[in-house]
Amino acid sequence: MQISGRDSNRYQTFTRRAALLAGAQGVAFVVLAGRMYYLQVLKTDQYRMLAEENRVSMRLLAPLRGNIVDRFGRILASNRQNYRAMLISEQTPDVEATLTRFSNIVEIDEYTRKRILRDISRSPRFMPVTVAEDLSWDEFAQVNINEPDLPGIVPDVGETRDYPYGEELAHILGYVAAVSEKDLASAEGDQPVLKLPGFRIGKEGIEKTYDKELRGVPGSSHVEVNAYGRVIRELSKDPGTPGSEVVLTLDMDIQRFAWDRLKGESASAVVLDIHSGDVISFVSAPAYDPNQFNMGYGTAEYKALLESPYLPLMNKGLAGMYPPGSTFKMVVGMAAVEAGIDPANRVFCPGHYSLGSHDFHCWKKGGHGAVNLHDAIKHSCDVYFYDTAKRIGIEAIADMARRFGLGETYGFEVPGEKAGLVPTPGWKRAVKGEVWHQGETVIAGIGQGYLLATPLQLAVMTARIANGGYAIEPRITRAVGGSLVPVKEPKFIGVSEDALRAVMAGMNGVSNEIGGTAYRSRIAEPGMELAGKTGTAQVRRISRAERLSGVLKNEDLEWRQRDHALFVCFAPYDAPRYAMSVVIEHGGSGSGAAAPVARDIMHEVLKRNPVRPQAGNPPRGAGRPARTG
Repeated sequence: MQISGRDSNRYQTFTRRAALLAGAQGVAFVVLAGRMYYLQVLKTDQYRMLAEENRVSMRLLAPLRGNIVDRFGRILASNRQNYRAMLISEQTPDVEATLTRFSNIVEIDEYTRKRILRDISRSPRFMPVTVAEDLSWDEFAQVNINEPDLPGIVPDVGETRDYPYGEELAHILGYVAAVSEKDLASAEGDQPVLKLPGFRIGKEGIEKTYDKELRGVPGSSHVEVNAYGRVIRELSKDPGTPGSEVVLTLDMDIQRFAWDRLKGESASAVVLDIHSGDVISFVSAPAYDPNQFNMGYGTAEYKALLESPYLPLMNKGLAGMYPPGSTFKMVVGMAAVEAGIDPANRVFCPGHYSLGSHDFHCWKKGGHGAVNLHDAIKHSCDVYFYDTAKRIGIEAIADMARRFGLGETYGFEVPGEKAGLVPTPGWKRAVKGEVWHQGETVIAGIGQGYLLATPLQLAVMTARIANGGYAIEPRITRAVGGSLVPVKEPKFIGVSEDALRAVMAGMNGVSNEIGGTAYRSRIAEPGMELAGKTGTAQVRRISRAERLSGVLKNEDLEWRQRDHALFVCFAPYDAPRYAMSVVIEHGGSGSGAAAPVARDIMHEVLKRNPVRPQAGNPPRGAGRPARTG
């Protein structure tokens, strides 16, 4: 068969097109094959790694928080199992309906419900969000039994902070609580772990001060996930490094005794080792339950804490500022001796002291007669110290007060420390724009007026008197992570032996001589005698009519108008080792309210801690350290 010329041209065109198409297909095949070789052979390691990253997810694990223990290793804060329920929102078609059904088993208030929904909106749908914590075993069992009817709810067992002594240590340990938006904003490199469900950080007290050390190092879990991020199985797990243990200087037995002794009062008590500054006991009452802050206080409960007149949220030992009253008289006495006034000189007390047209009254209406420094401290004669303060001036008094730790902070490890106030003419000009009056010096002589001190400062003042004039500073941390915290070598204050000896003898008279204001609160056991000073600090001005009538008594007044009761002491008198202060708000009188409490606590301290060097501290021997400056 012959092909015509026209058909021949068509055939040749088709052949050329087929050849071009085949060539194009060949080129495409070569390019595709080359690309596949490049991806599957040359780039195999890179894409294997990328595939593994898509398949395997690394997730942070919260480390176990470190324990806090007392000086003998007794656990004060630790961790316990936390039965809880989590919600994964991608696993439920209706979050609101699931929460409603869950609330039939475990009650969820409106505030918690809003918090859960807020957390869900801020988290990936596959991430669990805490719905309820600290469930009882019965509640946890009910959740497990009803799990098929609670889509998205996942029962879980985690760890939570536990404070076995509750209120007794609340103001020292503080508490942990959930991470807030403010905490996240201020965090530097810790944001990922802070976002973990149920993670807690220290908010107050030792928990806050040593939060980083107690927190530990986060661990990780390698899990296999699908394309949606859902966990299929766990491949490996590193639990991380638990937080460091923090050892405190507290003796928990003494702490419990002091707490029980002050229970029912609005008060504070501080016990110090006069050589090392170790805090043996530190009580502020009333208090709150730190376990509740960990799990979350209800609105009504928290409001009650805020509105209580007894201020349970305040650490009174650190932040409560009170006129020191007659406990300040030792400072005035030492300033007088340093100014050249002979402690044997007598001042006549008729029951009042006149300055110009104003009379300043002694607490004893008929007066004490002629008294020297020893008698004035023993009987707490106000007139002696009115006269002495006027003679030596406010600047000399203020200088001695600062040497003994008043008007300053010590860098104490528990946050919230206040400096109190030691007033001077310069302070008054700067703050109030007014001149200083001589009557203000007179009233400062008995620890009233502008003077303010915290219970911790009063304990430090007493410790510095008892240790021979060394500027010890209080500390409550003994060791962190197995490393002892070194004891600072205290510097000598620069006060004469005569001054110290005179006021210490006067304090001994207060407690151990008939007629002393705290004689009824003495410790009679040989070798345990304490030396102290009572104080009664007015919180209101007594009118002339009230004073003349002599009828109105503290117990007749509203609680807020009653005098504060104070007592400071050290023991044993012959070989001092411990100092303490007690302040009972509106307690009436130092001799009647504060001194018996101080006696009982000090007696317990001496029974449990005989005079000997404490473990871990450099021995100094009994009594006062040798002067070095």
